[in-house]
Amino acid sequence: MIKGIAFLRPAASAEVYDRLAGFCSALGLAPGKSWQRADSRGAAFQAPMGALEFVDGPMPYGADLFVEVTALDAVHQAAESWLRAQGGDLAAARLSAVEETGWKARIFLVEPAPGFKFGFWAWSDPAKGKPIALEGDLSAEGMRLAMVVSRWNAVITDRLLDGALDALLRSGAERRNIEVARVPGAWEIPAAARVIAHRGEVDAIVTLGCLLRGETAHYEAIYNEVARGIGQSQQETGIPHSFGVLTCETLEQALNRAGVKAGNKGFEAAAAAIEMVSLKRKLQRHGGAA
Repeated sequence: MIKGIAFLRPAASAEVYDRLAGFCSALGLAPGKSWQRADSRGAAFQAPMGALEFVDGPMPYGADLFVEVTALDAVHQAAESWLRAQGGDLAAARLSAVEETGWKARIFLVEPAPGFKFGFWAWSDPAKGKPIALEGDLSAEGMRLAMVVSRWNAVITDRLLDGALDALLRSGAERRNIEVARVPGAWEIPAAARVIAHRGEVDAIVTLGCLLRGETAHYEAIYNEVARGIGQSQQETGIPHSFGVLTCETLEQALNRAGVKAGNKGFEAAAAAIEMVSLKRKLQRHGGAA
């Protein structure tokens, strides 16, 4: 019957509130349902898993909050970078080095604001005897990305483009590293994507378009060829292509998938492209491929 649990901690001031919210965002905690009222506000963060633990004895390491992560060294680097960007003193923030614990884990402590002490930790054996799964990260820093967008059904595709740009910029991509190519319709997307991929100047391509079913078989014929062409371009060039071409029965359905009700598929396609670039790089390093 229990759905979730939340711990509320009052910030001493608006400055501390903003500092803690910025710190948690910078270290990758997923934003939750934050709120704002006339006399107060709340910045919520959530994680895929949570636990409530009681301790009979001294609190280990004296932290207020323990956060389990999968890449402890990367989190430590992110914390250090954030503290330096804030112009803070690392000693004052009590950022410790990563150290081994007594329970086969590694941990570091940091106090981004006075009175708020975080402990970030990870198992020394993260696999715990299970196969390790490689996954891509959602950081687009340093990536070069292209988007091929159809003009047909622009009321939809413009929304998809806005969502895709939002995802790339939020993930750290720079505007100068984002190329946008406009094509007349969905049919022309594969050809443009292939040309861009063959140049070898981008890490991934986001394809965005919209097909609405009519009263003839034209819809099926176009969709099948567009999907096949994008897939072929990806396979033959080795450049990840994410698929953001909507195939809907009605304009209302398309609008819902372009940010009205069912999320923005352009945002999702861009996020998938970022993740695939990251995964590709990890797979290449893992297997020693060029």
